[in-house]
Amino acid sequence: MSDRIAIEEVDAVQPPARARVDIDPPHHDTARQERARDYLDGFLAQKPVEAGAGEPGGEVYEAIIAALKDIFDPEIPVNIYDLGLIYGVEVTDDGHAVVTMTLTTPNCPVAESMPMEVELRVGAVPGVGHAEVNLIWDPPWDPQKMSDDAKLELGML
Repeated sequence: MSDRIAIEEVDAVQPPARARVDIDPPHHDTARQERARDYLDGFLAQKPVEAGAGEPGGEVYEAIIAALKDIFDPEIPVNIYDLGLIYGVEVTDDGHAVVTMTLTTPNCPVAESMPMEVELRVGAVPGVGHAEVNLIWDPPWDPQKMSDDAKLELGML
């Protein structure tokens, strides 16, 4: 085997052959081969599916989020939603709302009153028949759960 590199100079390079598709092969069904020119035609004509009232983007769900954004932690000037204390909101078709939340610490001074306030505020949202709040400690809250707006408000961003 030689360690030499051979260099070949050329004047022109033959272009590669273009891919060809036979439109009318003799043994295939031509009706199956036709395809619409605009592949997105049917997709673009579809109307967006409206979110249910209790789903994210739905009227009741968004009203619950707005109500949660009106509740502020007494020690931190940020609402509990942007603070990351709300872990989940579920709304059934019959208006039963379940909010899963935590607090910054189990020793929080509002540990007894905050879940009740959340339950009252969510229960007052039009379309909610019954509100329930589940206070959990696992996973524990940490500052990374805060929204960027909350971090900006507290000078952490």
